[in-house]
Amino acid sequence: MKKYRVGLVGIGAVGTEMIKVLRQRGFPASEIRIMARSARSEQVAGETFHVVETTPAAFDGLDIVLFAGTEGAAGASKQFGWEAVKRGCVVIDNGSDFRMDPRVPLVIPEINAGALDNHQGLIANPNCSTIITLMGLAPLHRAVPLRRFTAVTFQSVSGTGRAAIEELDTQARAWAAGQPLAASVYPRQIAFNVLPQIGGLKDDMPGYTSEEAKMLFESRKILGAPELRASATCVRVPVFYAHSVALNLEFDGPMSPERAREILAASPGIRVLDDLSTSVFPTPLDAQHGDDVLVGRLRADPSVENGLALWTVGDNIRKGAAQNAVQIAEALIARKLI
Repeated sequence: MKKYRVGLVGIGAVGTEMIKVLRQRGFPASEIRIMARSARSEQVAGETFHVVETTPAAFDGLDIVLFAGTEGAAGASKQFGWEAVKRGCVVIDNGSDFRMDPRVPLVIPEINAGALDNHQGLIANPNCSTIITLMGLAPLHRAVPLRRFTAVTFQSVSGTGRAAIEELDTQARAWAAGQPLAASVYPRQIAFNVLPQIGGLKDDMPGYTSEEAKMLFESRKILGAPELRASATCVRVPVFYAHSVALNLEFDGPMSPERAREILAASPGIRVLDDLSTSVFPTPLDAQHGDDVLVGRLRADPSVENGLALWTVGDNIRKGAAQNAVQIAEALIARKLI
């Protein structure tokens, strides 16, 4: 089997998970070269990696580069992404800088791997909540086209990064000890609370946040449905890992819960957990550190014709970021595009 020289830019929560996923999935890497703002050594899953400073020359000789951008921040790909492409790399970017760029495929391999066929060297990973939403939505849309959908997300703090994980842990411990709870990562206390704002305000969508806008525009691009109507409310919740999404779908034709279960159960990357009579439904604890997106609470939505309601849960650091990026690399190899 051919081996590939893999670069990784960023060694935070997503970058660390990318290394684990590469190893766990047996990715054919002859080298993993880690780049960050400064040179140092890092230990990941028992391996020691020498981290080099990110410079244009650091990309020389690499085949594939994964940019582990932090959601909501200007990623290193903005500075180095196309430079890496010029130096012969195929770039897979987890950040948001190029998702809506018409040159750049936006890919969830189980849904639209064909979008890779005409790539120009840079491929974008969708937003974590978009991935977890569309994994449960797209197989149904393929069977009966959607007219519209609404999504309410329940997003874990790991989507913000390590500092947010530490803040939730610190606040929970302070509460248990009867001490004051300090907030610095988020504008309000996150422990035992929910915050209905993720991202900044969108000037061209009054009242909506950037995270909510991503759900709309990214979903349209991935599904190839530019007229699809959608709306989202994105909420940060005091959960460490895994995002949950409550979905209400309206189809062009009938879609019974029974048919939806059959379609989803036969779809790759999805596990159906749906028996309310025995309290079988997906939770973040069921999904964390797992590869599959879990789907449950399937039921008719009587508020619209041809309506369906469901609940999806997935690990935002794995399938919502690191794993999806590695799967894109695997798809490129399988399709002989690299």
